[in-house]
Amino acid sequence: MAVNLSAKQFQRGDVAADVLEALSAAGLPPTGLELELTESILLRGAETVLATVRKLRGLGVHLSIDDFGTGYSSLAYLQHFPVDKLKIDQSFVRRLGEGDDAQVIVTTIIQLARSLGLGTIAEGVEDAATAERLAALVCQQGQGFHFARPMPPAELAVLLAGRQGAEAVLRPS
Repeated sequence: MAVNLSAKQFQRGDVAADVLEALSAAGLPPTGLELELTESILLRGAETVLATVRKLRGLGVHLSIDDFGTGYSSLAYLQHFPVDKLKIDQSFVRRLGEGDDAQVIVTTIIQLARSLGLGTIAEGVEDAATAERLAALVCQQGQGFHFARPMPPAELAVLLAGRQGAEAVLRPS
């Protein structure tokens, strides 16, 4: 399960304690949770955020940087923050096939992630052609309407019973 964290959650209190409480209430192990952090969260109050991120990682929670490439894109924080994945923003993904610029950016993010030992996930995958382009670029995962539309919880349970997760693994054809 992937959940976005906001900057306000970091300002309000003990994020790690809140996450532990939510995991306990849901009966979910920490390894079953991925928290998505925006670049702006990582750059604000860096020491406090870094301590929280390390605590969350120590619990076994997975972390990704959401909307990568749309914020400050300081590569220095990639050395300091223990994240697992870069999430490629849909503004780049949706423009794949329209010209070279989007493809260069997406390819660069994928190569950067691979070089740092991080996974990649592309958001905004709306059709098979985009999924195929991403697979050819060796993007590991994708999410978007191509895989599933928003649905009621009962339908989601049926869908997930047949899949490993809500995000699809991209494979070249």
